[in-house]
Amino acid sequence: MAFAAGMQRRVWDIRPADPNAEQLARSLKVSPVLAQLLINRNISSLEQARSFLSPKLTELIEPEKMPGIADAVARVKQALSNGERIAIYGDYDVDGITGVSILWHLLELMGAKVEYYIPHRIDEGYGLNPEAVTHLAENGVNLIITVDCGVTATAQAKLAGELGIDLIITDHHQMLEELPQAVAIVHPGLESYPNPDSAGAMVAMKLAWAIVNSFKTTGKTDPKLKQFLLNATTLAAMGTVADVVEMRGENRVLTSYGLKALTESKLCGIKALINSADLNGQNIDSYHIGFRLAPMLNAAGRMGHARLAVELLTSDSPTRCAQIAEYLKQQNIQRRQYQRKIFKQVREMITEKGLNHPDRKTIVLADNSWHTGVIGIVASRVIDEFFRPTILINTGNGDTAQGSGRSVAGFDMNAAISACSDNLVSFGGHAMAAGLKIEKDRIPDFAEQFEAYAQKNLSEDALVLKLDIDAECSIADLSYHAVRELGMLEPFGPGNVKPVFVTRGVHWISPPKRVGVKGDHLQIAITDGTESVRCIGFGMGKLEKKLLESEYFSVAYEPQIDTYRNNNATQFVLSDIRFE
Repeated sequence: MAFAAGMQRRVWDIRPADPNAEQLARSLKVSPVLAQLLINRNISSLEQARSFLSPKLTELIEPEKMPGIADAVARVKQALSNGERIAIYGDYDVDGITGVSILWHLLELMGAKVEYYIPHRIDEGYGLNPEAVTHLAENGVNLIITVDCGVTATAQAKLAGELGIDLIITDHHQMLEELPQAVAIVHPGLESYPNPDSAGAMVAMKLAWAIVNSFKTTGKTDPKLKQFLLNATTLAAMGTVADVVEMRGENRVLTSYGLKALTESKLCGIKALINSADLNGQNIDSYHIGFRLAPMLNAAGRMGHARLAVELLTSDSPTRCAQIAEYLKQQNIQRRQYQRKIFKQVREMITEKGLNHPDRKTIVLADNSWHTGVIGIVASRVIDEFFRPTILINTGNGDTAQGSGRSVAGFDMNAAISACSDNLVSFGGHAMAAGLKIEKDRIPDFAEQFEAYAQKNLSEDALVLKLDIDAECSIADLSYHAVRELGMLEPFGPGNVKPVFVTRGVHWISPPKRVGVKGDHLQIAITDGTESVRCIGFGMGKLEKKLLESEYFSVAYEPQIDTYRNNNATQFVLSDIRFE
């Protein structure tokens, strides 16, 4: 993420050069820069490095090892045998959407009487709700399979049992002490499973895979089911990237394979989505998922109803898929417009109310004009700029308001909200993000209580914005070949973030200039005496004058290959500029 002028100054945390990088580079026959990056990720042996750089599908954990899977498979097979009605109940984000689609495709392929249910983000909120369970029971559903939700739904699970519905829960969220009553709970955190950081779509895929395995009779998988599993890896990869889980181990293996298979997907919806995002003919990486495709799928739930995104991923009609994909594209454009408008309002409110004061540790704001489906994204942007735990609340719907919070590393948002829960109607989430419902007249008391909690539990160090830097390099160290080689680290995500480098003592060789529709961005060419390179600084347009007046400065950046107009040259995307 670019560091825009006016934002909090970042502390550069530069990893020291490791003396073993040269030897590892020679053994792997890669650049010392790549070897250093591997060591920074605690990958120091030749065997570890080869496994990390060349992940194989055979390294996926066998689905039968997932806790709760055996009971779930047995109950699904019973439902298939008896012709029971099955409902797949999923969350409205990309992780839930893709997980629901995986299970729907398999059960449809096996001739099941299957439907899916996605709650409305604003009207129903997250997870299982009593009204939906009752509705499904009235429609004759015998078995509900949850995806990416349900592990805390004790009351709803009890209701399902009273209504004669069996429940299989597949989830990956934090559990409470009391688990819901269910035929099976498929959850990577129940036992010592090797991949506790599985996304919801990964858990759903493991259940589907185990069901496929249970029907093997000759040791070989039916060709149709084999094609299904290939499609499932692409869907699960999308859910894994979008849910921002740890991109190491099995998650990395699945995502690496799924991304490579994405452009060859046989699913009409995937083809339509890629086409609508103007990504045809490109090698799709984790950036394209996180910032191009996933936001379009998420737009369905944020701006309308996520059922539409599931329809896209399950339909076999190219015409219908093209219509939905184009609609989602327009919805995402509208979402960005709402986001920019709300963010501008929030910034002004923060300044007016003095919430950016150095002694202040949290930001809690409310307004009746904000769109509930967008405030979570805006809260993330507020943290990027002001680096404080932030909760934004929409007060525009009845007496009960809905809020969304985002946190900084070292401050458990869910625990903080739980400590203030006497002011809330309901809440849920995890350490870095959470949602809540609150009566409007309780918002001031909640904001005060939340700030008081942070004053006691949020250290000053946690509010220092750090920029983690992998290495200090010369421009010549990052040649076209070396930057291309960095692509071997893909897919990027938590635990394997996109590398950032620093070069000191550079000066410009072509004057900096403001670019973009509003002149918000900065374009500049620099040299350090070893080589020169073009740079782009998003949101850094205001630094133009200062750069013109500076003889030398230092830059932190992400190197990339600029493919615009087949340029194919190294370019630095600036993260920060430090003036000497």
